[in-house]
Amino acid sequence: MQSRRRISILPLLFLLLAGSTFAIAQSPSVATAVDHGDRPAADRTDDAARLPAEVLDFFGIAPGMRVLDLLAGGGYYTEILARVVSKEGSVIFHNNAAYLNFAGEAIPARTADGRLPNVEPITSEVNDLSFSEGELDAVVFVLGFHDIWFKGDGWTKIDPTKLLATLHRAMRPGAILGIVDHSAPAGAEPWDAGTRLHRIDEAHARKTIEAAGFTLAASSDILRNPDDDRSILVFDPTIRRKTDRFVLKFVRP
Repeated sequence: MQSRRRISILPLLFLLLAGSTFAIAQSPSVATAVDHGDRPAADRTDDAARLPAEVLDFFGIAPGMRVLDLLAGGGYYTEILARVVSKEGSVIFHNNAAYLNFAGEAIPARTADGRLPNVEPITSEVNDLSFSEGELDAVVFVLGFHDIWFKGDGWTKIDPTKLLATLHRAMRPGAILGIVDHSAPAGAEPWDAGTRLHRIDEAHARKTIEAAGFTLAASSDILRNPDDDRSILVFDPTIRRKTDRFVLKFVRP
């Protein structure tokens, strides 16, 4: 209980800096998690492009939290989150059927042999997600927000309003919603950008999340790339892992 009282004051500090862009010092728990010797070599290779320590420090993830890693794919962030929140906390490792198929063996390998005992893998279509009221201290949604507007074969269409209402109810007051996604051109239509480019207009993302009752606490430029003109499919070799990405931190009032 003591750890929960300590972390609950963090969002109040973020609100004082609402809408600002700033950097914070790296916490020992995040640094230790990223440097952990048991992390897969492939994950470590991705660190230079993804900057997980900076991202999770910015979001304010801390020991003792219960965190949802939404549409987590192979679990790159799930593993780091599990070590940051420590044995006093827990991480929900979520994927839907399409992500499960895409990530393949990476998902069961992530939690094999009890290597991440505080991780709870779940498979659920996004529209079917259900949590207890106020059970979450944070939701981390990395490179998947655009998929709320994706349309394609084998993909169950997501209801944005329902998803954000589900998250809002599941998050305690003061909980953090952390978003990282590939930037689309300003004013891009979300269904087109989400489906054709796997990107989303930052302004549209912010407007949608704020309309669901969340408050923007801060934004960060740590993953910006001004050389990305935002018009290229994110999987194109010329831009893959080098896209312009926005990082937003919201708080559930």
